[in-house]
Amino acid sequence: MEPNSQLDVLLDQSGISRAGLATRVNRLGADHDVTLRYDHTAVARWLKGQRPRGRVPELICEILGARLERTLTLADIGMAGPPGAPPPAFPALSGGAGDGDERATLGRFVERAAVSWRSDQLHADSPGPAMLTGAAAVAPVWEWENPPDDLDVSHQGKREVSEVDVALLHAARGHYEHLYRNAGGVATRPRVVGFLTAEVTPLLRGGYDDGTGRELCRAAGALAAVSGICAYDTDEQGLAQRYFHQALRLGKASGDRLFGGYVVSLLVNQALYLGDNRRAIACAEAVLRTPGPHSTPALATDLYAMQAKAYARIGDRRSAHSCMRSAETCSACIRPEEEPEETGYVQPGLVQVRLAEALLVLGELDPARRYAEEAARAPAHVRGRVNRLATLTGVELRTGSPESAAETAVRMADQAQGIESQLLRKRMRQVREQLLRHPGSPVAQAAELIEETLRVPL
Repeated sequence: MEPNSQLDVLLDQSGISRAGLATRVNRLGADHDVTLRYDHTAVARWLKGQRPRGRVPELICEILGARLERTLTLADIGMAGPPGAPPPAFPALSGGAGDGDERATLGRFVERAAVSWRSDQLHADSPGPAMLTGAAAVAPVWEWENPPDDLDVSHQGKREVSEVDVALLHAARGHYEHLYRNAGGVATRPRVVGFLTAEVTPLLRGGYDDGTGRELCRAAGALAAVSGICAYDTDEQGLAQRYFHQALRLGKASGDRLFGGYVVSLLVNQALYLGDNRRAIACAEAVLRTPGPHSTPALATDLYAMQAKAYARIGDRRSAHSCMRSAETCSACIRPEEEPEETGYVQPGLVQVRLAEALLVLGELDPARRYAEEAARAPAHVRGRVNRLATLTGVELRTGSPESAAETAVRMADQAQGIESQLLRKRMRQVREQLLRHPGSPVAQAAELIEETLRVPL
């Protein structure tokens, strides 16, 4: 059975204990001339995924709905199916702005997002959802770039949300991003998810006017994006995709088109990692070719550079070179003080390492090496240095410099110490395999050092 995360979230939100819910179900059953003898162990079974028979699910809806002061359906409590049917562990996260009343639609989305955050927190060791494919994968991007928009995102709630609350979320985003860059997604993800559940969810359920609500959605979306980045780094790609889609929906509610463009860039990067090059190109185009403030010089730099890599992979040399030129042109226009906080990752050397990787695919080794060396010399955070040194190692091996590659690989392994990242470990394994294809003591020693690093479990 799949755990019923929706019921778990509602029970936690209501403040009713397991024994308390059982008592209320028995009492309400008696009011309907039905004798029930449930206790806390029965509620525990429901939370594990068992669906009670008869009218009990309706009674649960009535009890929790009265406490939470809203109408609940069987789907809301994870009991829409027949007895024995598993509840959805990761409910759908769509919720377009134009489906009926905007505020009601956004409210339903927030509740589904809260359920998924709570589920991720409680079942972090369980396999995440599968990747969405086809129309389901691109629909959130289409909904983001097309009307209608949310006309009013105000909300009535017991807790009044203030600018101080929103500022705290922005500060938390910066904190968790810094932690991710230096410690990795494995270490950071549970902290971000816990913050989403404990701090962000109550604020989204609070009271705020339209202006504060848009700022709140912007800040909440930024944290959902960081959580998606961490899930991506732990190689939970389906879960990462869900978080990115959540961030995109919250971004649309905020009205901040630049933030939405940034989230689309995360989907582009993920598509590249998964080898879905044509989807990467199409998603990047959604930002680059759409009129209005969807992008900034830093974001456009990265999007063009990622497109160059995707075009190189499908053998379109002309388009790859065109995107490389566009990336370098945009890079020269970057003004860090005018960029949103999220695009700070576009640091000196990022475009160079992306272009080096594209040129390596095209077999243009000399310019690839120049770009890779330039990227490795540029200042970067710890994670960025590891990736740049990994790219430089591969380029040096391809250009017939195994001893230089061995030295670079040793530096890479040293920089990777203390970072808990499944993707970096996968990258290091690839570097080790490349080294082992070349003879010589230096490359063998570098490969052994990487192997020793990989023996330490995350």
